[in-house]
Amino acid sequence: MTPELIKTRPCEIDHKGLLEVLKKYDPALAKRFDDLFSQLPPQIKQTPCEVDGKKLLEMIKNKEPFVFLDIRTPQEMSITGITWKDTLRIPMHELFKEENLKKLPKDKKIIVVCHTGARAAAVTLALRAVGFMNAYSYKGGLAELAKDAGRNTVNVIGQ
Repeated sequence: MTPELIKTRPCEIDHKGLLEVLKKYDPALAKRFDDLFSQLPPQIKQTPCEVDGKKLLEMIKNKEPFVFLDIRTPQEMSITGITWKDTLRIPMHELFKEENLKKLPKDKKIIVVCHTGARAAAVTLALRAVGFMNAYSYKGGLAELAKDAGRNTVNVIGQ
């Protein structure tokens, strides 16, 4: 699969063509993933790196410092988003550029959020692999965050 095809906006992708590309086994790409994942220390591969609604509300109530890292596309962010004061908005395809990694805090938790949690889980693993052991994915993504917050947030933040 070519990087250009991956970066294409979903609305501009020929879905049938993309599916044909995705169905093909790419041994070179598989080797690169094997090289990457086989070098990860056990604690990165085994440690649950998720925060759920209950944990997030505890963190807010206890005034634990954290930052949301919204890795969705700019198009997704333009529709709905997080209004938390400490939110970084860096799309996944731009996150691992040196200038963007420098924006990430090392002194507080980074809660990585996407729409459903799948991209956030992958990015969290990658962030931990490059040294950000303070990265956690939000379980279920922004869709679950909206459900988890609901009226519960009013009680926690209003105190």
